[in-house]
Amino acid sequence: MALTETTGTRVLHVIATPRGLASNTGRVTSCLLEALRDDEDGLEIDTLDLFRADLPSVAGKNIETKYRLMTGQAPDEDARESWGQIEKTIDQFLAADVYLLTVPMWNLGIPYVLKYYIDAIVQPGYLFRYTPEGLVEPLVNGKKMIVVLSSGSEYATEPMRSFDFAEPYLRAIFGFVGITDVTVFRAGGMDVSPDYRKAGQRAAIEEARAFVRSGAWRPASAPASVTAARVPGGAPLRSRSRSRRAVEAGATSAQVLVA
Repeated sequence: MALTETTGTRVLHVIATPRGLASNTGRVTSCLLEALRDDEDGLEIDTLDLFRADLPSVAGKNIETKYRLMTGQAPDEDARESWGQIEKTIDQFLAADVYLLTVPMWNLGIPYVLKYYIDAIVQPGYLFRYTPEGLVEPLVNGKKMIVVLSSGSEYATEPMRSFDFAEPYLRAIFGFVGITDVTVFRAGGMDVSPDYRKAGQRAAIEEARAFVRSGAWRPASAPASVTAARVPGGAPLRSRSRSRRAVEAGATSAQVLVA
């Protein structure tokens, strides 16, 4: 097992807008990132641009492997390489201490590419497991998440708030796996008018900078990231606290989750 210790806080920045940091959402994120870098010299930022990334398939061999693991079976030999891409994506996620999501609201929800990414990484035995009683046990604990969320209208208050399915979903799905410390900076009214857009971005940037200055973005525990080592011709080897749980928790998961 090859272990890689990091000295700085590791941030995984997931970009879910095709316009990247040039977008309305990205302009707020850029200021937040600048504040984070000013706050910690050794900060490590791993950027995952979902519209440019080659994300692993969640169908075909990988869906079959998922259900084999859930029933306590080993992956088929011809599926190990494909499933290894899923595990590589999960490991990148688990290696972070803090998550930063740059997310525009699309049709009241999140962009499809972010939903695809979530479907790839939220796997039983990796990010959560089922107990023999049928309850969910989160496996991603002690992490923090920051979400920069923009929208064409203003969805932070009623009467439009009830139409927002983006923030509630992100809080629910990541809370499901154990990430309950989630801070959302909203830049609303991006399509109302130029003045409204500037005011919305300015307010979100000021809130984000104040949040960073407060130190509330830091994880409770010191970072101790681990990367996986591969064996020649085989599937990745993982630390027991991560991907190996998939095999160990498989039989319990299968009792509750069915196709």
